[in-house]
Amino acid sequence: MKPLLEVRGLTKLFGDGCEHCLPGGVPADEGNRCSRCGTVVGCGDVSLEIHPGEVLGVVGESGSGKSTLVRLIHFEHEATAGEIYLNNGQDAPARQNLLQQSSFRQRQIRSKTMGIVYQNPYLGLRMQVSSGGNIAEKLLAAGWRNVSEIRKRASYLLERTEIPVERMDEPPANFSGGMQQRVQIAKALSNSPQVLLLDEVTTGLDLSVQARVLDLIRNLQRELEIAMIVVSHDLGVIRLLCQRTLVMRYGRIVESGLTDQLFEDPQHEYTQLLVSSQL
Repeated sequence: MKPLLEVRGLTKLFGDGCEHCLPGGVPADEGNRCSRCGTVVGCGDVSLEIHPGEVLGVVGESGSGKSTLVRLIHFEHEATAGEIYLNNGQDAPARQNLLQQSSFRQRQIRSKTMGIVYQNPYLGLRMQVSSGGNIAEKLLAAGWRNVSEIRKRASYLLERTEIPVERMDEPPANFSGGMQQRVQIAKALSNSPQVLLLDEVTTGLDLSVQARVLDLIRNLQRELEIAMIVVSHDLGVIRLLCQRTLVMRYGRIVESGLTDQLFEDPQHEYTQLLVSSQL
């Protein structure tokens, strides 16, 4: 089966660089920060594939590059180098490097084929706009124009994500953290995305709320068969949701494989440290 999303050699350097760290950043054994000019490797030569309906996990400690990777795929950062292909046969034909497209074209592709849920709901929602209005914003960007259809879609999605429909006209600022995350999920799913990006969606939530949010994500993924990239430092979240997992350190992938196999028999010393620290 042809991959839905292909990422090849994705690199992001924060800084101007120098003769020591260009073109791809400092060597991995030196960490992720150039000792001469201070340039930081956000992502270094990262490659991955995800197939339709597959859930891919990305783990690593804070500063490992997990969130930077997701933001690059979502076109929120400008990559230093690399290629991204979305093989959906519709909005972005195969072998068309999306990183070479205009920012307008990237926004179009993102609006029609991707959804994202952030760790901080304030990044994904307009807190003073109604929940229905937040969903409508995403639908308008995806090309919807009929107001009654937009409202109907918003009602359906809020109900599916366990938000009382009678609160559709309330702003997310009135909601608890768990409810705000569920509104984010409803907004991210509104355009029926082919790829859903989840960036530490349960961090900071109470354990009981985490369980409800994770159960909701798992059920929706199974029903809608959406390809997902799940970023988390919590190996329990990755075990629950993901078939395959990448381990990142200093902006690079140090190990990858089937999730159960990776955690049961980690080969890289850093993966061994991550697994042992959460036992």
